[in-house]
Amino acid sequence: MKAPEEEADTTAISTELLSSLMDEILLVQTFKGKWSLIRAKLDDLRPQLADFADSPDAASNPLSIDLLRSVAAALSDAISVARRCQSPSLADGKLRTQSDVDAVLARLDRVVRDGEILLRSGVLSDNNRAVVSNSGNSGSSSRREAVRAESRNLITRLQIGTPESRNSAMDSLLGLLREDDKNVMIAVAQGVVPVFVRLLDSSSSVEMKEKTVAAISRVSMVDSSKHVLIAEGLLLLNHLLRVLDSGSGFSKEKACVALQALSFSKENARAIGSRGGISSLLEICQAGTPCSQASAAGVLRNLAAFAEIKENFIEENGIAVLLGLTSSGTALAQENAIGCLCNLISGDENLKLLVVKEGGIECLKNFWDSAPSVRSLEVAVDLLSHLASLLPVAEALCSDGFVARLVSVLNCGVLGVRIAAARAVSELGSSSRTRKEMGECGCIGPLIKMLDGKAVQEKEAAAKALSKLMLCTVNRKIFRRDEKGIVSAVQLLDPSLRNLDKKYPVSVLASLSHSKKCRKQMVAAGACAYLQKVVEMDVEGSKKLLESLGRGKMWGVFG
Repeated sequence: MKAPEEEADTTAISTELLSSLMDEILLVQTFKGKWSLIRAKLDDLRPQLADFADSPDAASNPLSIDLLRSVAAALSDAISVARRCQSPSLADGKLRTQSDVDAVLARLDRVVRDGEILLRSGVLSDNNRAVVSNSGNSGSSSRREAVRAESRNLITRLQIGTPESRNSAMDSLLGLLREDDKNVMIAVAQGVVPVFVRLLDSSSSVEMKEKTVAAISRVSMVDSSKHVLIAEGLLLLNHLLRVLDSGSGFSKEKACVALQALSFSKENARAIGSRGGISSLLEICQAGTPCSQASAAGVLRNLAAFAEIKENFIEENGIAVLLGLTSSGTALAQENAIGCLCNLISGDENLKLLVVKEGGIECLKNFWDSAPSVRSLEVAVDLLSHLASLLPVAEALCSDGFVARLVSVLNCGVLGVRIAAARAVSELGSSSRTRKEMGECGCIGPLIKMLDGKAVQEKEAAAKALSKLMLCTVNRKIFRRDEKGIVSAVQLLDPSLRNLDKKYPVSVLASLSHSKKCRKQMVAAGACAYLQKVVEMDVEGSKKLLESLGRGKMWGVFG
């Protein structure tokens, strides 16, 4: 072990050794071409040693101390090899000596690269900054500065030194990232993501690659950091896809988590589809761990949103695999699989029929009845909407008891689920038989209540559903019995209520305008004033409804 005073003077020792090596190189007789390369490397090392000598913090920083020790050892060994090359007759043999010279060049190349990284990182001044910060600040700001310093230190250690020291640094960095999302954001701001990608590209250690994929997946879980991963483009994507093919169960799971963040863009989706990613993801859905199945289904759910990717699913028998997962996977895996099916069959009648043929209705029923929470039912209601757009399937869904299931979620406390349920009512309402059944089962009351909801999407979805149900005479009678129904529908005509399609409340009110009592209620609620402006907006049916209400007023005067 070196004495403290010797450690403090490592820079001076290295500088002396460098000068001595330069002198020895002038005398070499063999492998002169390689030694000229070594000399060029020493020209890069000399200014670095000067920078370390000028830095007041280098002598106390563990990273710089370790690096300077490595530099001194490399130079000392290089001098020994150079002296062996000064004789035309190589005592150790030509091949052995050539190997030693190559080793010297590789070793010097590494310490020069490590020195450049260390000097550029800003780590050498972190100790001083930390002292100033702790003396001038307190609380969260000093904590953030400490995390920044630690992140810089660990990111630097990931890039320099031995494989063992890099592995240790990765363990420490993973611990830091798992503590807090803010730590992730700080590390990302310090440039950790490009370092991760380089590690995947250069590391030969399977263990190190697994840890790197785990770190990338952690970054992908923080929304504000996802764009940095996306910026790495196809290089990162290709590494993650290779993990799907040949990685361990753990690394496959983490790769899927990261791919969920990367698969929202069309370019990345196309790349995943063209590189066999869908096949690998479907395989994980069939045989992966429960967590990896859920993550893989989440990636597939994103991919299925792009029309050009759907053909890949069909080629890989994706429908059957996804339906299998809805029956056997975890709750999250089932939810993602159903969400993927929704994206896949949207606007494609053939795929809708295929889902039904493969037992999709039964799978949907089982998931619905065993869902862990109402919130998780949103995708199930969406799938119901897609399937219900086909008339024969809509009637089959009603026969299987889905109307009663819809009524229960129309009354739930989750906005997204209520909106999805109202849209499902609209799709099911294409048949006179299903319209009558939905009215009798109690859909109208909750939909009237939704007309007064806070969200415009909820109001419009409910109005659209009611416009379908009002085509049935029995349903109109049910609607009229609710005191709030007409007033709530009239309020939707208000032009100040933007982003709501007025044709739906107009349709609801028009279906009731044959009743004198209903017309009076509409007029009393201010429908005429609203309709005059709605007519100017050229909304379908509004002019006829306004004329109907005008005639009612006239007959009231004559009476």
